[in-house]
Amino acid sequence: MRVRILGIGMGPQHVTGEVADALRGCDYAVAARKRDGNALLAVRRQVCDAYGVPLVAVPDPERDRDPADYRAAVAAWHEARVAAYERVLGERGGTAAFLVWGDPSLYDSTLRIVRAITDRGAIPVEFDVLPGISAPQLLAARHRIVLHEVGRPVHVVPARGLGGAVAAGLDGIVVMLGGESAFEGLEGWSVWWGANLGTDTEELVSGRVGDVLPAIGAARSRARERTGWVMDIALLRRPE
Repeated sequence: MRVRILGIGMGPQHVTGEVADALRGCDYAVAARKRDGNALLAVRRQVCDAYGVPLVAVPDPERDRDPADYRAAVAAWHEARVAAYERVLGERGGTAAFLVWGDPSLYDSTLRIVRAITDRGAIPVEFDVLPGISAPQLLAARHRIVLHEVGRPVHVVPARGLGGAVAAGLDGIVVMLGGESAFEGLEGWSVWWGANLGTDTEELVSGRVGDVLPAIGAARSRARERTGWVMDIALLRRPE
């Protein structure tokens, strides 16, 4: 059978022509049904409906959100996901699509899961990957900025890695998978922040961290109240 891993950006408006053509050729799409993520499942359903592809919702295995060993907890969660998706793919066969929020290359487990299914060898699977618009790209577009300064690098880290990036002396940092306390201690830095980008609950804030932290907190609360979930991202720059 064939699996197509398709980046869909932040929703139907970001589906590229290449991804649209690929999706039309799929027999069905597979997506996780999470207890707290039904809004994202609904967006994937909108994409499928636009191209006449049925969506198979697979109950997402439970995940330890506050583990003593983060890597071990993620590995166990991925292993449970592998088994769940392998079962669905084995039963249905054909050509399946995985619709990845943003781009498959950034903080998404789909590629690892599909590769694990192929490595297990229980079912023969060939897969390919098509890119989508990523959250850092959309953040830069919304704030009308370039992610990096002239001739300088930009580093992409999860919120849990921000402290290490700052301690290492990095100057331009894109922070994904953020949280309420991600920017503590960085009051002098500049920030360009966004949440739920590309949706009707999108929020944007920019300025000096110490000046806009209350606005970011209020914006996160608004987004969560309207949807029940928050996906935020920020660009941080060290003061000169």
